[in-house]
Amino acid sequence: MRILSVASEVFPLIKTGGLADVAGALPGALAGLGGDVTTMLPGYPVVLAALARSNARVERLPLAPVLGAEASILAVELAGLKLFVLDIPELYDRLGGPYSDAGGHDFPDNWRRFAALSKAGARVAQGAVAGYRPDILHAHDWQAALAPVYLAASNRPRPRTVLTIHNLAFQGNYPSHVFPELDLPAATWSIAGVEYYGNVGFLKGGLHACDVVTTVSPTYAEEIVTEGGGMGLDGLLRGRGSRLVGIVNGIDTDVWNPEADPAIAAGYSAADLKPRSHNKRALEGEFGLRREDGPIFAVVSRLTWQKGLDLVAGICSEIVARGIRLVVVGSGEAMIEGAFQAAHSKHPDRVGVRIGYDEPLSHRVQAGADAILIPSRFEPCGLTQLYGLRYGCIPVVAKVGGLADTVVDANYAAVGAAAATGVIFSPPDEASLLGAVDRTLGLYEDAGVWRKMQAAAMKSDVSWEKSARIYAGLYRDLMKE
Repeated sequence: MRILSVASEVFPLIKTGGLADVAGALPGALAGLGGDVTTMLPGYPVVLAALARSNARVERLPLAPVLGAEASILAVELAGLKLFVLDIPELYDRLGGPYSDAGGHDFPDNWRRFAALSKAGARVAQGAVAGYRPDILHAHDWQAALAPVYLAASNRPRPRTVLTIHNLAFQGNYPSHVFPELDLPAATWSIAGVEYYGNVGFLKGGLHACDVVTTVSPTYAEEIVTEGGGMGLDGLLRGRGSRLVGIVNGIDTDVWNPEADPAIAAGYSAADLKPRSHNKRALEGEFGLRREDGPIFAVVSRLTWQKGLDLVAGICSEIVARGIRLVVVGSGEAMIEGAFQAAHSKHPDRVGVRIGYDEPLSHRVQAGADAILIPSRFEPCGLTQLYGLRYGCIPVVAKVGGLADTVVDANYAAVGAAAATGVIFSPPDEASLLGAVDRTLGLYEDAGVWRKMQAAAMKSDVSWEKSARIYAGLYRDLMKE
């Protein structure tokens, strides 16, 4: 099977969140199942710099102008990935991140930048690159969601299309005046096309046009067809019926491997957890925490309302009063960042804060902390809890989306059967979170129970193996159609 994956970010080249991890890991998992994946992504400066530093052979392929901008494709194999890098300097050669400038403000022409990615993906899917024509086009999130729209609007033969929702909160909605610039037939300005309450809806259009919609956990698939969880698209998603499938994410277990992780102080395994204490001591030193025997709880996340991190900030004093130390790594809403920085100022040797994201540091936190707090108000899948499971850093999670699908709560029966892998609480509010913290602390204080939980967590299958088989079966079924 030849699959063209179209994504706005791909680990290890460019990453702002879990989308990049999925786009980077799924191709390798599919390779052993007959899936030959080539990933198309924009040629951001950081991506082009990675190509320049590598010794890989880069082939520049011509491409007709895309939405009026000169374009070409750089074909390369890098970091274990087959890549089509869309090189449009006018759209992608700029300072900042993939979506915003150095000041954190969204680029005003993001509609054009990602319509161009979708348009180029559709062209390649229909043979714009000599000798290449995929069986499946797999688009990820709103940034690539117009690719199925462009294909459906064409009279030429096209591959089957899959669109994955990684987070329904981000839909790519823009004013109607951009529609004439999208190079789409007038007929697509309709309720069955990209028109969405008088605006252009990138994700909405893709959800109509694609052959199958997937999202990143079974529970999230159930949540988004409800009025409360559908964010205005629940009716459309209900209408897709069996063509909406929830497939839980996995992680790259080679990159996230506590036995051989170069970023951590000491390797360890479920069979031998003793070396893990060296990572805890190292984490204390890195964050300037008081060295003692009590637990360290951690946060590694975007610091946003969606992630429920205002709840953690709100109970910092109560957490510290229980003898728990807290480390926080992430960035996001200024008010939440400020609340954690204030907690650090008040408790400098008990609360450590690092504003920003650092990939190796996130590994060290998972390897050294005892528990990781994930009180999300909604969570399509979540990868942080999977990293926690892999590293024996017990997840304390809200009962939503993929968090509920991937963590086994430490209830009486699960603890007795040595099957518990974390603590689940509901609803996501301060009182419930504090109750979960207390329950986790009680489990930690029983060393035998805690070690069994860590071992069970580390033995959880968080790989892509099962989910990749589901994706491969989905692709094959579509090809039969």
